[in-house]
Amino acid sequence: EPIRVLVTGAAGQIAYSLLYSIAKGDVFGKEQPLILVLLDITPMMTVLEGVVMELQDCALPLLREVISTDKEEVAFKDLDIAILVGSMPRREGMERKDLLKANVKIFKSQGAALDKYAKKTVKVVVVGNPANTNCLIASKSAPSIPKENFSCLTRLDHNRAKSQIALKLGVSANDVKNVIIWGNHSSTQYPDVNHAKVNVKGKEVGVYEAIKDDSWLKGDFILTVQQRGAAVIKARKLSSAMSAAKAICDHVRDIWFGTPAGEFVSMGVISDGNSYGVPEDLLYSFPVVIKDKTWKFVEGLPINDFSREKMDLTAKELTEEKETAVEFLSSA
Repeated sequence: EPIRVLVTGAAGQIAYSLLYSIAKGDVFGKEQPLILVLLDITPMMTVLEGVVMELQDCALPLLREVISTDKEEVAFKDLDIAILVGSMPRREGMERKDLLKANVKIFKSQGAALDKYAKKTVKVVVVGNPANTNCLIASKSAPSIPKENFSCLTRLDHNRAKSQIALKLGVSANDVKNVIIWGNHSSTQYPDVNHAKVNVKGKEVGVYEAIKDDSWLKGDFILTVQQRGAAVIKARKLSSAMSAAKAICDHVRDIWFGTPAGEFVSMGVISDGNSYGVPEDLLYSFPVVIKDKTWKFVEGLPINDFSREKMDLTAKELTEEKETAVEFLSSA
């Protein structure tokens, strides 16, 4: 049976890199046929037609059907997976508050559409920024879908952290595992390598032990990961698209097939029941393991004072964002 996969903001940059990877089997496997549903706003429908033509022209054996639409009732029907990429981007001179207000409207509406039309088992991944809070709003607007089915993308930050460590040590990114992104997908996020391991010449060692440069790990490394998105925009004059699409593929593939044994990944998920002192009812990035399409917190990692402070700071930002968004939600 084909699965129904929705991508919103489907005429945009990230989707352009993402759709081919999904359609050729990189995410759900080489045996799984799919129906791709593409949603965008009405002014983008002509561009979207071009994307549909290109997908057809790829002649991909797994792609059974492509549906492009600007209507939520068409887009959200009977979905297995919803990848919500589209959001209101931050324009020059825009306060974060204005951005939140515009996005609350979008994600309230999409949450309600998920609630009404999608399967109750749907997995929802929010990419559009501010991703954590957008995801929380969508979840609150879809009360009949379990909160655990909603996650937001911090895998790009996770991959960035892995890659910085790999570059520093001259190893492959595959040799680095169990980095953690705590908190918000914003510049307050905390990339934590206290529990990360790296394979150096066939031997697995802790990252702190391998790098032997604590001031770099607590300084430039963290800043580089936190500000990488801005650095890409500055250089490319456009935001991260190829790397974001790759991270979405990684995130969704892990939801679908589970995480490798002995490895955990970072995902923004509902904080309810966590053992790390993060307030309840936040969409916060944690280390998780996934099995049978269900994630669980990685428990029992010791948290030092340096980490504690950083984790609390990003939780505070998320709490403030949530309060602002919930205010808008009641009036939206």
